[in-house]
Amino acid sequence: MRWLSLFLICLLFSGAAISSQDSSPQQQQEQRPTLGKEPEQRRPTLGAAPSLNGPLTATIMDARKLRRVRTVYIGMMDNQLNLRLSEDLNKHGPFRVVDNRNSADAILQGTCFDSLHLREVHSEVFLTGRDGKAIWQDIIHEPYHPPSLAKAVDNTAEKIVLHLQESIGQAGRR
Repeated sequence: MRWLSLFLICLLFSGAAISSQDSSPQQQQEQRPTLGKEPEQRRPTLGAAPSLNGPLTATIMDARKLRRVRTVYIGMMDNQLNLRLSEDLNKHGPFRVVDNRNSADAILQGTCFDSLHLREVHSEVFLTGRDGKAIWQDIIHEPYHPPSLAKAVDNTAEKIVLHLQESIGQAGRR
């Protein structure tokens, strides 16, 4: 009797497994829940608009606040990136650099690490409001050795200012 019960249970489970395998993958896809129409297939992009200087690595977090920024305070950064950014922003804009954190509309701060092993300068720069809320950010990887570390930091500062100008243009279109 026990063997018969065991045999019937095995038969029951094997029948359930076989019936679940009979449904084709196409039928299983048709049965899955959806949230509406399937989105159109689009090519992936790294930025909202193409850039002549490669993919845009900058990200706008708050376009409205970015449009309102006129003055910026630049915090200390490694490899004197803050000095290079201050020079480039004073020459090319889009902001006026101030010496007092409290008189600035926003604070530009970040890091600039040089990796001899990877032969690149890795910079992450963040623009925040005085309240500490994120407005904009950029990440730059600049190779060096050759060129020198100082030249790589100069190139990084130029790219950051250029990306900031492009981002302000995008924020104005939003």
